[in-house]
Amino acid sequence: MASPHYDPPDGGGGAPPELLSLPVRVITEPGQLPVEFLEPSAAQKLVIGFDCEGVDLCRHGALCIMQLAFPDAVYLVDAIEGGKELIQACKPALESEYVTKVIHDCKRDSEALYFQFGIKLHNVMDTQIAYSLLEEQEGKKRGYDDYISFVGLLADPRYCGMPYPEKEEVRTLLRQDPNFWTNRPLSEMMIRAATDDVRFLLNIHEKMMEKLSKISLWRLSVRSKLYCRCFCINDNLYADWPPLPAVPDEIESDVYVPEADILSVLDVPPGKMGRVIGRKGSSIMAVKESCNVEIHIGGAKGPPDRTYLKVKQLITTGQIYLSSG
Repeated sequence: MASPHYDPPDGGGGAPPELLSLPVRVITEPGQLPVEFLEPSAAQKLVIGFDCEGVDLCRHGALCIMQLAFPDAVYLVDAIEGGKELIQACKPALESEYVTKVIHDCKRDSEALYFQFGIKLHNVMDTQIAYSLLEEQEGKKRGYDDYISFVGLLADPRYCGMPYPEKEEVRTLLRQDPNFWTNRPLSEMMIRAATDDVRFLLNIHEKMMEKLSKISLWRLSVRSKLYCRCFCINDNLYADWPPLPAVPDEIESDVYVPEADILSVLDVPPGKMGRVIGRKGSSIMAVKESCNVEIHIGGAKGPPDRTYLKVKQLITTGQIYLSSG
């Protein structure tokens, strides 16, 4: 079914005009989705914008809408009206190597899909990671907590150049009603907000891919895969996930030694997370500074009592050497 009409965001900036008028379709049955998405194949590879909306989205919070942006339309997959059957119909594409999912910060979306639907999100291009790599290519330094927000990315004239004041309006509504995304029928504001979170991703993807070096493309692939599984730890230590990409042959040995992100999981005894963090964060900040790591803590959303360390380790001749301690 087609969504109600709504006006696109003001101030399109550098976004192609056609993106501001893409048709939006609300999906409640698998048959309403494109066949090439439901049945992915090497003969017809796809690149789509991707995002999820929900209530406290994580392993426990409800996934309510899954947004899919194609070049000619945006599909809002209604997980509440369509139920588990509809999301399961999307599983082949979400796990497929033939469908590239362009998303901004995939960690919690991937966690929700994995624990609620048994879906291992694969072949992701995370624009948050890509932005950081492009900044590094240009010689800019950043802290490990200095990640670009989606609003910030849209505003950057190099990639989109479009203000997004409506995002704060949605955040206000979410504070007033935490179950905002469960309301049905979908309101004009809900449709607009969900659509605007994906409609520009393909354009941003194209501009970023043109600029990323070979080394950055490889690092983007590694990091995106690690982010997909970051909060999806279970007892088999990711054995059911696709392997990480090896160092490509075209990266010459005389090039500055690349770095890979190694995901380490530190199990913390129940009730002892405070000792890991330390007074006013002193302990955890000392680890970040001394080891040059990026740290994600499961927190209230889960997984509980686990800290994730993405450690930058040197790679030589294709071998990964992990430091102790």
